[in-house]
Amino acid sequence: MIVDSKTTVKQIEDAFKEFTTRDDVAIVLISQYVANMIRFVVDSYNNPIPAILEIPSKDHPYDPAHDSVLSRVKYLFNSDSVAGDRR
Repeated sequence: MIVDSKTTVKQIEDAFKEFTTRDDVAIVLISQYVANMIRFVVDSYNNPIPAILEIPSKDHPYDPAHDSVLSRVKYLFNSDSVAGDRR
C-alpha cells in the first residue's frame, strides 16, 4: 500500500490488519511516520509472524523513541537485569 495525503487512517489500519493476517506475508515494512498514525494498532500487534519492521521515510527521520519493537526489547533487557539482580 502506498500512503499519500489522501489516504485515511482507517485505510491504513485496514491494510495493516489485512497484511498481518495473511499466510503468505512474513514481514510487513511500514514507515515509522505511517506507523505513528496507527500506533495503537501497531503496539497491540504481538504475533511473531509476520514481523513488523518500522523504517524511516525520506521525509521523516527515524525516531527510536517511537519504535515499539525497540521499546519491547529494552523492556525485556531491563526485566532481565532486574531479575538477575535478585539472584
